[in-house]
Amino acid sequence: MPEREISTTPFTVLLVCTGNICRSALGERLGRAYLHEVLGTAAGDMRLSSAGTRARSGSGMHPDTALVLEGLGGKPAGFTARQLEAGMVAEADLVLTLTREHRRTVLELVPRALSRTFTLREAAALLDVVDGERPMGENFGSRARALVAALAAARGRRSGGDDDDIADPMGRPIEAHQEVGQVVAEALLRVLGGLIAEHPGLDSSTAASVTASFLHEARTDPLPDDGPAGDRRPEPRRRMRPFGLLGRRGAGAEK
Repeated sequence: MPEREISTTPFTVLLVCTGNICRSALGERLGRAYLHEVLGTAAGDMRLSSAGTRARSGSGMHPDTALVLEGLGGKPAGFTARQLEAGMVAEADLVLTLTREHRRTVLELVPRALSRTFTLREAAALLDVVDGERPMGENFGSRARALVAALAAARGRRSGGDDDDIADPMGRPIEAHQEVGQVVAEALLRVLGGLIAEHPGLDSSTAASVTASFLHEARTDPLPDDGPAGDRRPEPRRRMRPFGLLGRRGAGAEK
């Protein structure tokens, strides 16, 4: 009997927004932290990266987004924005864009990527459409790719619209960065949770409880009105309630 196939190639997720310093940057770093939390040493089986359609190449994460990310348990240090290139799309197993316009730009670069390119909220919603349809495959990578194919096949079973877009917080107050951060996190962790649901290194009951904790305990506390708008800055952990297990672990590490 032939040996069971073992894939050594990580399943690759590419997040795309405009400048690659706010939405997709936060998604990349928060997603990596989430995968480390639920998969531990096996987190390398999925690789997250990000890019922008009009990126501020070489720039670090927007300072307000960085504060929000830290409050959620992620780490912005060392992040560098990248310009989207066709090769990045071609190599990705799943492309998640923050708006429908970004999706169009991706497909203009690589038209053949249609079956694996979705807006982030579209992909999260399609997971509900295909709920119960178990992806088949010999290993985690093949099962994850089968799930992406199922999402593409299910597109005709839902109606998209304005709700598929996540607004750009650039040029807006810190509260907008908080709101966008929460929306990105809820949709992204839903997608990542669906992808890793059958990872061989993950206990299914543990996976369900951890994913539920991240998704359903997500909250942002309002900023106190204690001074001029320009002076109000959230302090990670104290003013923003962290996400589930990841936030609690991060908070403990900072004490």
